[in-house]
Amino acid sequence: MRIRPLDTSPEADRIQVEIFRKMKPEERLKRSFELSAAMKRLNATGVRMRHPEYSDEEVRLAVIRMRLGDELFLKVYPHASHIQP
Repeated sequence: MRIRPLDTSPEADRIQVEIFRKMKPEERLKRSFELSAAMKRLNATGVRMRHPEYSDEEVRLAVIRMRLGDELFLKVYPHASHIQP
């Protein structure tokens, strides 16, 4: 069961689903990569707003921490325990 986003009307949601269904698989895959990249940029922007003192590398690590969660992040990047999203 698919859940419609709260900020989308039923008609707009129906049209969007139709558009996605008509796309070739490679186009849907391309769109998913584009959305993923956009989310990473948005996350990085949020980190930069919260931590203007962070270097580009620290921003990158903060975004990774958001994606991995604290437990896995600290196992993979124990030297970066000071980095907060």
